[in-house]
Amino acid sequence: MDIRVIKKLHELIKNERTGPPKELCIKLGISERTVYNYISFMRNELNAPIKFSGQKASYWYEANCELRFDGAKDEIIL
Repeated sequence: MDIRVIKKLHELIKNERTGPPKELCIKLGISERTVYNYISFMRNELNAPIKFSGQKASYWYEANCELRFDGAKDEIIL
């Protein structure tokens, strides 16, 4: 996993500006399959409360969520 992609993905999700996966992969410069892998990683390993809204056509956080990268431990703060 590339931390730069996670940071950019986090910002897009936080602002509900991801678009559907086919658009998101273009924004991130990765394949659509890789988008799903990053979303899965963030949900399962970082416990990020990521949901997808078909109405908004965007991923979003179900709860307030912040990434923190302090060098010692990377984590998502809910």
